[in-house]
Amino acid sequence: MLYTDGLVASRDLDIDDGITRLCRALDPAVSLDAACDAVLAPMLPGRPADDVALLMARTRALDASQVATWDVEPDPAAVAEARKEAVRQMEAWGLTDAVFVTELVVSELVTNAIRYGEPPIQLRLINDSSLICEVSDASNTAPHLRRARTYDEGGRGLLLVARLSERWGTRQTTRGKTIWAEQNLRSQPAPGATLALEFPA
Repeated sequence: MLYTDGLVASRDLDIDDGITRLCRALDPAVSLDAACDAVLAPMLPGRPADDVALLMARTRALDASQVATWDVEPDPAAVAEARKEAVRQMEAWGLTDAVFVTELVVSELVTNAIRYGEPPIQLRLINDSSLICEVSDASNTAPHLRRARTYDEGGRGLLLVARLSERWGTRQTTRGKTIWAEQNLRSQPAPGATLALEFPA
């Protein structure tokens, strides 16, 4: 819940008393609308003298069995182990159709973190309505897509991730950054299917 001071303080109401009243007014109502009404009615019985904003959101925690996390050594040899761990987890979740794409995404994101990021590096898979692969490192430098020339040996990793994922992005954290890629689990290529990707020349 977020709110402006107009909800809990006025000329006639000390802010500490207002916060105490707000805590008493909170009710685990069925809907967010009802929860807002349950707060606003006792807090603002008359016309407020100040602007008031109230934002409530319901968050949902994932079950621990839906999240797998690994620390990754800042060594290029660790990429193969990260792929193996991801494959084992995907099989444990029964997501064998998504293994091939997930292996590629994990490989590219972990490789980038080792090559361009800073330790500590962490890989996380989240199995919800979609599959999210996150790789975090301690560098604040945001990644960027670059256009690799035809005979360049590198420079296609993020482009590959972008093509294989429904969405991807990066977010800054207090400890660096996290690069994430989301796969739609309902649109995975069938096992044995040929995956054709076109890269700009």
